[in-house]
Amino acid sequence: MARVTLLDGSIGQELVKRSGDPATAFWSTKVMLDKPNLVAEVHADYFRSGATVATTNTYTALRERLKAGGLEHRLTELWDMALGAARDARDGNGFGRVAASIGPLFASYRPDICPPAKDAARLYAEVVDALSPHADLLLIETMSSIEQAEGAMRAAKKTTLPVWLSFSVNDFDGTKLRSGETLSKTMSLIERHEPEAVLVNCSRPEAVSEAITVISRFGIPFGAYANGFAQISEAFLGDAPTVDLLEQRSDLVPDSYAEFAMRWIDSGATIVGGCCEVGPAHIKEIAEKLIAAGHDIV
Repeated sequence: MARVTLLDGSIGQELVKRSGDPATAFWSTKVMLDKPNLVAEVHADYFRSGATVATTNTYTALRERLKAGGLEHRLTELWDMALGAARDARDGNGFGRVAASIGPLFASYRPDICPPAKDAARLYAEVVDALSPHADLLLIETMSSIEQAEGAMRAAKKTTLPVWLSFSVNDFDGTKLRSGETLSKTMSLIERHEPEAVLVNCSRPEAVSEAITVISRFGIPFGAYANGFAQISEAFLGDAPTVDLLEQRSDLVPDSYAEFAMRWIDSGATIVGGCCEVGPAHIKEIAEKLIAAGHDIV
């Protein structure tokens, strides 16, 4: 039986849904400013559901993203709020880890607007320096091209924390990144930067299952956390998109999503959880299935 790290599910999308407010281009960053208590509530719910990792609400808390809306001056405040909520939930739970989330610099699923790795590394250095002292690991997520991941991983060299690197793949061909590059070509980057684990996230679970067959051959710990969207629509790939442009699937109820996660574990994954539209009920179902199968949740 395996020792499995159970991630939480969606943080940003869960906050947007609980807030009841109209979606904005600032996603859960705006929710955290308006309703900060919701962040701690979401983290606590995931721990109660069986998760052993709290992912910080810092995915979009990046200087480049905040400049457009005049929120750049609140960047440090946002980091402090997000880190504090995750750490308090972890400590209140009595165990667990805090994963500092670092997302794409300008927009998700848009490798075409990613700056060159050299420039991206300089921009990412700020958030790596700010989050690292207060987290247990860095989670660089939703990387949609090799160049995008290269920039983030160069910046992450500055930290002594474990680094988990997660890619987002094509919703209908999990062997390819959203850039069109083959997932297998990330192997040289992984060998060069040596993350502690490689994952796939924020893609349809069917595509994630295809991606698992690729990353399972990389020779390092691997895992996955899929989303619950029908697909990333063309409308969402425009400028300043809002999440109401994306359709939630009705068939990915907790039991069916957990079945995907169990298949990933059967393929050798040791880290599983959920991304957008995967909530506490889904994580609870995964935890119950893991225990029933004799796995240890760590």
